[in-house]
Amino acid sequence: MSAAKPHAVVTGGGSGIGLAIAKALAAAWHPVTIMGRNEDRLASALRELPGATAARCDVANAASVEAALAAAAERHGPVGILVNAAGVARTAPFATSADALWDEMWRINVLGAVHTSRAVLPAMRGLEMGRIINVASTAALKGYAYASAYAATKHALLGLTRSLALELAKTAITVNALCPGYTDTDIIRDAVANIVAKTGRSEEDALAAFTAANPQGRLIAPEEVAATLSWLVSPAARSITGQAIIVAGGEIM
Repeated sequence: MSAAKPHAVVTGGGSGIGLAIAKALAAAWHPVTIMGRNEDRLASALRELPGATAARCDVANAASVEAALAAAAERHGPVGILVNAAGVARTAPFATSADALWDEMWRINVLGAVHTSRAVLPAMRGLEMGRIINVASTAALKGYAYASAYAATKHALLGLTRSLALELAKTAITVNALCPGYTDTDIIRDAVANIVAKTGRSEEDALAAFTAANPQGRLIAPEEVAATLSWLVSPAARSITGQAIIVAGGEIM
């Protein structure tokens, strides 16, 4: 059954939203390759993804991306679905956000998607259908205090999404961005733990700082983001391109 489905590559597929997306694509019989920097995390994810393969890759490094994607294409054929879920979030007041922090997030959150998209597009252009999905954030659409570098990179990722969508509008390839709000992943759990450690606040109070942003008063489940992506990669969504699809419980309207 999988032979009829396009090969899907998910960067950052070892955990969080990326892993949820990889599971959804595998469940729909797509051949799936997950990519990431942490070999242990990739190996753990593969235990939840029967039939999938993994490739260690640093998306910030163009040569690493090209080598990993070439190997993946040899195993499963040309990439028909590219999901750029790899990302890093660092918070700090603007005044103390060093160049190293800006550089790290720029290279991973923005250039990572540039490197992967550039590598897959030549072969993807020859397919009957192609999909590029960039996992952005509500931070691509609004600002957040103490997250200027993160918000700037996510705004840039959305700009890339919209511009590339226009370049490819005459092809069978669509390019869209998913913009989830605060999501129940390790990033939020680590942030809650950091708040507790630094302020002495309870875990419940620390978590409330994130759930309060969502009018529904909760974190987004990674599976909700994955379900939205499942529609975007379907033939029914061929007219949806250049869009920022918000999954945030009404935080942004």
